[in-house]
Amino acid sequence: MPRPSSAACLEVARAMYRMRFPHEDPAGLTRQELLGREGRRVKERYRTEAARFDITWNGRHYIPGDFGSGDPVNQAVTAAAQCMYGIAQTTVAALGCASGLGFIHSGHELAFVLDIADLYKTEIAIPIAFATAAESPEDVGSRTRRAIRDEVNRIGLLRRCVNDIKSLLPEAAGDSVNSDIDHVTLQGDRGAELASGRNYDDGTPW
Repeated sequence: MPRPSSAACLEVARAMYRMRFPHEDPAGLTRQELLGREGRRVKERYRTEAARFDITWNGRHYIPGDFGSGDPVNQAVTAAAQCMYGIAQTTVAALGCASGLGFIHSGHELAFVLDIADLYKTEIAIPIAFATAAESPEDVGSRTRRAIRDEVNRIGLLRRCVNDIKSLLPEAAGDSVNSDIDHVTLQGDRGAELASGRNYDDGTPW
C-alpha cells in the first residue's frame, strides 16, 4: 500500500493525540503545535505524579546505554518506556505494519513503534514508574517491569493496542491486517504499482 499523503499522515497524528488526551481537540493543529502540546502534557504528568508520590523531580534525564546514570525515578521511567516499546513492537510486527513509517516520529527504523508506544506513556508508563520508585529505590528497573507486566495483563493492553492500530489505519486494517493473502507488486514510476510475475522487457509472463 502506498505511503499516505502528508495531509492523511497529519490526520493520523491528530488522532493519536486525541487518543492520548481525549479531553482536547487537536483539529487544525500543525505538527509543531501538536508536538508542543504533547510536550507540555507529558511534563505536567511528570510533575503531577511527583507531587502525588512526594518524589523530588528534577526533570527527565537519560543517557542512552547508561541505565544506571539516572536517579531511581528516572530509571523507573526508562524501564517503563522500554516495556511500552516492546509491547508496541510486538503488536506492530504481528499486524504486519511497516515499523519505520511513523506519523509523528521519523528517521528511525522503529518510528511507528515509537508512535504507538507513546499512546500509553502518560496513562500507564509514567504513573507506574513513579509509584514503583516511591516504594523503594532498590532494584527499581526490574520491579517497574514486573509492575508494567501485571498492569498490561490486567487491562488487556495487547488487544487494545491491536484495536488502536486498526482504528488509526482503517485502510491497512481492511486491506492487509485481516487478509491472509499477500498481493506482491512491483514499484513503477510516479508511485505506480505494477503486477508481478511477468518480465517487463517483452511483456510476456515468466
